[in-house]
Amino acid sequence: MIPPLDGLRVVEGTAFVAAPSGGMTLAQLGADVIRFDQIGGGIDYGRWPLTEDGESIYWAGLNKGKRSIAVDMRSDRAKEILTALIADAGTFLTNFPAKGWMSHDILSQHREDLISLNITGNRDGSTALDYTVNSAIGYPLVTGPLGSTEPVNHVLPAWDLICGQTAAIAILAADRRRILHGVGAHMSLALSDVALVAVSALGHVAEAQINGTERQRFGNDLYGAYGTTFTCADGTIVYAVGISPKQWSGLLEATHATDAVAELEAELKTNFRDEGERFVHREAVTAKIAPWISAHTIDQVAEQFDALGVCWGRYQTFTELVENDPRCSTESELFRNVEQPGIGTYLTPGSPVAFSGLLPVEPTRAPRLGEHTEQILSESLGLSAAEIGALHDDGVVASV
Repeated sequence: MIPPLDGLRVVEGTAFVAAPSGGMTLAQLGADVIRFDQIGGGIDYGRWPLTEDGESIYWAGLNKGKRSIAVDMRSDRAKEILTALIADAGTFLTNFPAKGWMSHDILSQHREDLISLNITGNRDGSTALDYTVNSAIGYPLVTGPLGSTEPVNHVLPAWDLICGQTAAIAILAADRRRILHGVGAHMSLALSDVALVAVSALGHVAEAQINGTERQRFGNDLYGAYGTTFTCADGTIVYAVGISPKQWSGLLEATHATDAVAELEAELKTNFRDEGERFVHREAVTAKIAPWISAHTIDQVAEQFDALGVCWGRYQTFTELVENDPRCSTESELFRNVEQPGIGTYLTPGSPVAFSGLLPVEPTRAPRLGEHTEQILSESLGLSAAEIGALHDDGVVASV
């Protein structure tokens, strides 16, 4: 298969999650993503989780499929080299301050149709991280147990990840425009704007503004429909959902609660075909469904749920996910066992986008820091072995 983004080259200067995940998304679809780092590694090169030998599993996870060049970022010669690389590639992704030699105005002097995307914390350029954005966006105060008053920041960096995907889409959009019209693009993307767009799309802004109401905590209950946690006879916790009519009827049939819930519906003089009514009366509904689940083991529940098309999932740890879930294994087309130098061989996914059921690009490891320095300088900039050797001697570049 010809990789979908074959021929697209992106130079990436990034740290943290949002920007590197954007570059990784492009690499997983076949783009040639060249990442530059300070010799010895940047701010996130040693970020947790680490192996016992101190290798960053975090860094390797976010930089799969890229090439790496290591330079002395303080060196004027290194800045010249990176400027030439960006001009040659034509596309630049960064969350470093877009000023000085990294500003679009300066870089575009070397390539008129340059595409550059700078990710910032806030739209005004000030600093923000996923946790600081999340604290102001509303979700921590509606997450957690009923009656709790403490904020709960989710450990999943949702805004970072959505920002990375948005960055990848933005680069592809700008590249398409360049192909059609021959023009470059100077783009900025703020992490907090990504979060604001998401909470607006999900109705939270309008709910507060139009209805004048404040969303409450509902624990693990699915807001506005039916979904909650159940505990099986062996202690396994599952989540089951009944949103669509088929999901709802399947859940009732699987738990032998159809008649009991119909009687409850008549008693309450309501209509459970309305998913909002299921939410309003969720505690009474759960009391009819839960007994069957609590009397059966997870294997029995799983067999019954799957047979009747119930929408459900079990709670499991990361270790259980790796050890027991076939979706996170080489049984899935998504994963391959890939050897990462310094870390070991472990499950590595490709792009979640399947082309005719197949991965568009085979999953590959993250580069060693500076692994492709000489290759990039030679192939992209045409430097001779002697010139590259001199750069090494002067400490301008480094390789492994």
